[in-house]
Amino acid sequence: MAQRIGQYTIALDQPVMIKESAGVCGTKEREGPLGEYFDIAFPHDKLGQPTWEKAESTLQTIAVNTLLQKAVLRNTDINVIFAGDLLNQCISSTFGLRELGIPLLGQYGACSTMAQTMAVGAVFIESGAADNAIAVTSSHFCSAERQFRLPIEYGGQRTPTAQWTVTGAGAALLQKGWNSQHGVMIRHITVGRITDWQIKDANNMGAAMAPAAADTLRHYLNDTHTTVFDYDLILTGDLGHIGSTLLYELMQRDGINIAPNHQDCGCLIFDAKQQDVHAGGSGCGCCGSVFCSYIMQKLRCKNLKNILLLATGALMSPTSSQQGESIPGIAHLLHIVSE
Repeated sequence: MAQRIGQYTIALDQPVMIKESAGVCGTKEREGPLGEYFDIAFPHDKLGQPTWEKAESTLQTIAVNTLLQKAVLRNTDINVIFAGDLLNQCISSTFGLRELGIPLLGQYGACSTMAQTMAVGAVFIESGAADNAIAVTSSHFCSAERQFRLPIEYGGQRTPTAQWTVTGAGAALLQKGWNSQHGVMIRHITVGRITDWQIKDANNMGAAMAPAAADTLRHYLNDTHTTVFDYDLILTGDLGHIGSTLLYELMQRDGINIAPNHQDCGCLIFDAKQQDVHAGGSGCGCCGSVFCSYIMQKLRCKNLKNILLLATGALMSPTSSQQGESIPGIAHLLHIVSE
């Protein structure tokens, strides 16, 4: 059974395998550095739907169906699906997955949702509550802009600190056991605390989330008595360029230099020089699509063997921002191995 080590970390006694994964993306993401790694890249961000919100729901539908096809499973083989997105009441997940008939537990961790769904799914699998579970998240640039900022038709100027919400979705299949052919396994989980440094700028998500990333990473390293150099990669998602720089500064206060071992999903998915995304990518679909495509392929090929996935989220809503509230951050961590 799972055991707590230290104050914040859960060690999984039985292996929980990420048996298969699928990542899908939109037009801008297809044109970025990771375009070739996605299972499906769509030529138009509306995906043939009448609204941006319906397009995002379709992203989740296609991500999960692609995952089932790759794993040679039917929807009836899945015991539970953990799903979340950025839209009010997680409507992308609700309407995207309603036809599958799979028991659903909706999740909301903002941009940290991919790590949250996988963490909860892994505990379900390890405890025996499920044999097959799916974790899936999505986001869409246009639907997120409409909800959190201004519709794209408004033509407002984006600030230099703003990040570009990724149009994409990622889905992962979790199973109990170990398979040397697909040996990617979750070993540890650290659930983050709400960290609020009173950032109020909705166009500077990196500043709001970086303190939470530093807080969770410190707790994991303390609980496991490891250092950043014990890992091939510390992958955040998605601080972007500004948030990553702030994370380096915060960790340096403890004498920890993570820069040589760190990459960020929001920095990886777009070309900062060729694509006008300002501070990088963001959104539930950023970490979800990058991890379930590019990173999972590296883990399967053993190019990466021992990584920390540290997904970050800004726990805001349009209502809280309009009322002058600050933007609390959260970060959840998964220790993933392919040895």
